[in-house]
Amino acid sequence: MKTYFNVLVIFFLSFTALVSQTAVPNDWYYGSPGEGYTGISMRKAYNEFLKNKKTKTVVVAVIDSGIDIEHEDLAANIWVNPGEIPDNGIDDDKNGYIDDVHGWNFIGGPDGKNVGPDTYEATRVYGSLKYKYENANVATLNKDQKKEYDTYLRAKENVEKETEKAKAAIVQLENVEIKVMSGIDALAKALGDKPLDLAGLESIDATGNQELTMAKNIAAQYLTASEVKTIDGIKEIIKGEIAQDKQSSQDKLDYAFNIDFDPRKTIVKDNYADATERIYGNNDVEGPDPLHGTHVGGIIGAVRDNGIGMDGVAPNVKIMSVRAVPDGDERDKDVANAIRYAVDNGATVINMSFGKGFGTHKNLVDEAVKYAAKKDVLLVHAAGNSGENNDVTPNFPNANFEKKSGFLCKKQKRAKNWVEVGALNYKGGENAPAPFSNYGIKEVDLFAPGMKIYSTMPNNEYAPLQGTSMASPVVAGVAATIRSVFPALSAEQVKEVLMKSVTPVTDDVKLPGSKTDKVNFSKLSVSGGVVNLDKALNYAAGLKGKNKVKESKA
Repeated sequence: MKTYFNVLVIFFLSFTALVSQTAVPNDWYYGSPGEGYTGISMRKAYNEFLKNKKTKTVVVAVIDSGIDIEHEDLAANIWVNPGEIPDNGIDDDKNGYIDDVHGWNFIGGPDGKNVGPDTYEATRVYGSLKYKYENANVATLNKDQKKEYDTYLRAKENVEKETEKAKAAIVQLENVEIKVMSGIDALAKALGDKPLDLAGLESIDATGNQELTMAKNIAAQYLTASEVKTIDGIKEIIKGEIAQDKQSSQDKLDYAFNIDFDPRKTIVKDNYADATERIYGNNDVEGPDPLHGTHVGGIIGAVRDNGIGMDGVAPNVKIMSVRAVPDGDERDKDVANAIRYAVDNGATVINMSFGKGFGTHKNLVDEAVKYAAKKDVLLVHAAGNSGENNDVTPNFPNANFEKKSGFLCKKQKRAKNWVEVGALNYKGGENAPAPFSNYGIKEVDLFAPGMKIYSTMPNNEYAPLQGTSMASPVVAGVAATIRSVFPALSAEQVKEVLMKSVTPVTDDVKLPGSKTDKVNFSKLSVSGGVVNLDKALNYAAGLKGKNKVKESKA
């Protein structure tokens, strides 16, 4: 089984970390608050409220990088388009998409090719405005031009800053590899004939030896989180992870921050300037790298109680894969079309574990969100992983509709079918919020577990990942469960349930993105709490549904 680590994080923590490691249970967030972790009371909900409860099938669309639809723990819960005959080259259901059996891919081409890497939105903004403002005389610009010029400067600064960070990361990783390998060799010598296990590591006196201390703690991390049991095995994994991290940084230089890189023209071949264009792409819902989407899909809808892997949050769910997120920033046109596709094909919950710092065609997404609202579809979105206040620094897309000009349009309207999700740490107390999570007492609705979340990975594998990308599908799974048990509840009512049933957290906590600042957890989101499945179901039971659908009964 593969393991997935952030080598730089492990390296820098290893100088002070304790050798004795307590593994976080894979199902840590299944439990209830007070049982060791701030979980979502999933186990309690299934043992009590959901026991012998009839449920309605709910379709959840996962707009992401793609999903491994043949995964052993997902295949049975993958959505199948009932109106489409597979692989006959005909649009059987006449929805405009040929052979869309399990969803659709908006970043693929008619010849079956797919966009893998793509640029960041900041790069696209910088590249599109560079010719116009690179040598501009600011004094001659009008009001609208100055606004655009400011956007250009912000994008330019972002690209240049991130480019330098990527270059520095490569150099840093090369230095880390040298130090880590030297330390591991020293550890092997110190171990001698002792077994490579936690007890053996504990027996080594590394007092005053920083290199050996580092190696002990790195080895402990890998022994705890993987199946490797030899020095050579640890070295092999570390070298592989460092090579992967270096390649990731190099890809940013080659693709993400390269203003001359544009895979869209040669692969998708749509008329990108045509915002009304809906029919393009292909039916490859896996794509070249379905890791992220597969992990997200498993959190929501991995098959429950099958004795393998893990259990998804939702009990009776079908996962629709809608591919719109490349290795880079998603494009607003694709996101808007992905939302519309999901809505038109029966999804009642849509998970969106993506985001970016620039929204160049936000109006397209706004109109799609409004369309989803009219069709009673709930949108669940990840708040972002930059440790920033979304009230101050917007994360796109978001619930705020673009403000219309005019005297009578002063108040900005918000989507009522939108839930913005921050990430919770498995640690409690002052460490309750994930240190990377975005937050905002106006813009982030609630928090959900988002660290060391164990879920499905491509090729029948499993691993923990972290991010608001993992927190969002936890909430989407809870929302799907509510809609499954109480189909008469509207999307707005489901959001009400989620918000009113949180587990409140009143501790003073470390402010995400800061090393020193503290704030009360209740100030990090609108609800001030963590999603709770059991409480949500009990709250929902007291509401009268607005939809003309009979609620499921035992």
